[in-house]
Amino acid sequence: MALRAFASQTATALRISSRPVFLRHFSSKYPEGLKYAKSHEWFKPEGGQGTMGLTSFAVDELGDVVFVELPEVGSKYGQGESICTVESVKASSSVYAPVGGEVVEVNSSVKESPEKLNKDPFGDSWLVKLKVGDPSQLGSLLSATDYEGLVEKSKH
Repeated sequence: MALRAFASQTATALRISSRPVFLRHFSSKYPEGLKYAKSHEWFKPEGGQGTMGLTSFAVDELGDVVFVELPEVGSKYGQGESICTVESVKASSSVYAPVGGEVVEVNSSVKESPEKLNKDPFGDSWLVKLKVGDPSQLGSLLSATDYEGLVEKSKH
């Protein structure tokens, strides 16, 4: 019996410690410090550029991701334009630029191993880094709390 209790506690500790560091300290499913588009992309502003990816809600809705098509470095996109495509066993979906800008880097590891997106959508599975064209567009994105409210409303 003691062995079973120990195994249960160890499994719980491992689940907690295997979560990305920035998720361990938040009760929300959506990390603070990121901005969220209503189309279910996240954006992490970093100076004049930022990193973007898909939210865990979007990834869960898609199911098992099997293919990711990323844009070319140097490509320019307006806010809300389709910037890449993600295909899953359920559907193919466009991913939209949360802000307008120029692609400065893409995450080739996600292209090579698209299943990574299902495991860690807010961490190592980012999609694109953008040089922000118009910083005022960041104001149209949602906070983690507001995005969580949007997701909850969409579930009903």
